[in-house]
Amino acid sequence: MPTVSVKRDLLFQALGRTYTDEEFNELCFEFGLELDEITSEKDIISKEKGEEKAKGASDTVLYKIDVPANRYDLLCLEGLVRGLQVFKERINLPRYEKIIPAQGEGQRLIITEETVQVRPHAVAAVLRNITFNKERYDSFIDLQEKLHQNICRKRALVAIGTHDLDTISGPFTFTAKAPSEIKFRPLNQSQEYTASQIMDLYRTDSHLRHYLHLIENKPLYPVIYDSNGVVLSMPPIINGDHTKISVKTRNVFIECTGTDITKAKIVLDIIVTMFSEYCEKPFSVEAAEVVYPNGKTHIYPELAYRKEKVKPELINKKIGISETPSSLAKLLTRMCLKSHVIGNGNNIEIEIPPTRADIIHACDIIEDAAIAYGYNNIQMTIPKTYTIANQLPLNKLTELLRLDLAAAGFTEALTFALCSQEDIADKLGMDISATKAVRIANPKTAEFQVARTTLLPGLLKTIAANRKMPLPLKLFEISDIVVKDPNTDVGARNYRHFCAVYYNKSPGFEIIHGLLDRVMQLLEVPPNEENGYTIKATEGSAFFPGRCAEIFAKGQSIGKLGVLHPDVITKFELTMPCSALEINIEPFV
Repeated sequence: MPTVSVKRDLLFQALGRTYTDEEFNELCFEFGLELDEITSEKDIISKEKGEEKAKGASDTVLYKIDVPANRYDLLCLEGLVRGLQVFKERINLPRYEKIIPAQGEGQRLIITEETVQVRPHAVAAVLRNITFNKERYDSFIDLQEKLHQNICRKRALVAIGTHDLDTISGPFTFTAKAPSEIKFRPLNQSQEYTASQIMDLYRTDSHLRHYLHLIENKPLYPVIYDSNGVVLSMPPIINGDHTKISVKTRNVFIECTGTDITKAKIVLDIIVTMFSEYCEKPFSVEAAEVVYPNGKTHIYPELAYRKEKVKPELINKKIGISETPSSLAKLLTRMCLKSHVIGNGNNIEIEIPPTRADIIHACDIIEDAAIAYGYNNIQMTIPKTYTIANQLPLNKLTELLRLDLAAAGFTEALTFALCSQEDIADKLGMDISATKAVRIANPKTAEFQVARTTLLPGLLKTIAANRKMPLPLKLFEISDIVVKDPNTDVGARNYRHFCAVYYNKSPGFEIIHGLLDRVMQLLEVPPNEENGYTIKATEGSAFFPGRCAEIFAKGQSIGKLGVLHPDVITKFELTMPCSALEINIEPFV
């Protein structure tokens, strides 16, 4: 869920009243949000960088509010305040108006056919006679960043550009050129660079380097010019410094370029609806004309209102309440969905505003009605259909095994499902490509790079952390491992594994072998080849040569046991011999 940081005093000023922290937390809960943290800029810097760096930072109280990922209209102070005020019935939902200038007076954005292979779509609009102050300006910039990280998928789908319209003149041209042909002064830079130089310049930038891959391997780079050849932006990387907006900017030209036209239209609608309240004529947006390579034109923003009909009995049934149609219509209106009863109370007609792109189906409308009614106000009832719950057979087997393994003198460990690539590959003498490991796309730490493909590293790390405990150390774990599987919907599959480790001055292979026999006895699997289990000598990269065996049962290989290789023991910072056993228990369910 995205987190929105707002200054408490500024929020209360906009809401027209103050709240205690407890009262505001309750208000957020009622509205379907969560007050995640109460902090300050100083506290944040102090936690991340230490108290020395935090000196001189602001003590202004910040509310960090968790917002549902699909509620793009709540990603800034303006939308948050508007939503809460409508919810508390202090204001009516504003009507957003699209103003189409007279013929020849409006702004035009011409898309050339060169953009087709790079970023084929673009939309645009103008916020005319807007009044910024520092807080509004900061919120305007912050909303763009929030949208970039959220619906824009880190600028891959949509990139937003905002420009001071008074510094440029239309019509504007969205085209694509070779990097050597593009030259301009990037935002906050003192000199001009070619597009290739700009890519090199930002390769070490902590913020912009994450977006370079989107176009750096393309033969042509997208670029927007005005009628005088001034560069507005090179999406999705950087705007030009010439068109930089400031607190004094009065007219803002907004362009959104991307690979997904639907997302681009939603992003443009959100920006203009949130900040048009600061225009001379509140909630009005000046439209811009976009000309496509085939000559067709379209007016943006769309600011489309649409109507849906939902039966009151359906809403009552799905939520488990019995409200009148007029009461349900009032609840929906409080959630920024203007509603009224039609057809003798048989239907509720709901008007979906351009800010609510998250409303797709009737179930989305019903969810908003439930939030407005209050989840805590829904009466708990006994289900009319009686069912008897059953434990999953695999979980039941797991629980039974845990008890008997503990009775056998082994201590259960619960280790992390994520680990480093080193743990499951290098330290066990394997190549990472042979493990079929599921990788984490953006790991926050080297300790959590992949999902574990074996339970053994977790137990060995547990022993390493408890080396001072009296010997022998006898640990076991029964948990899931994850491996890639192209035959499943998600591309990966879980397997329930049982792993046991014996750590002492002697390897204790007989202890681990005895534990395997006990487990098979519990599973009622006899020690024979026909319908039982057998072990056969084999080799394994993690095991000592000649001290490893493969376990077969139910006509398949289910795992290995043996004495661990000294190199493996050393890599896990252990100093004594160790025997291990790991099997898949799913065939026995």
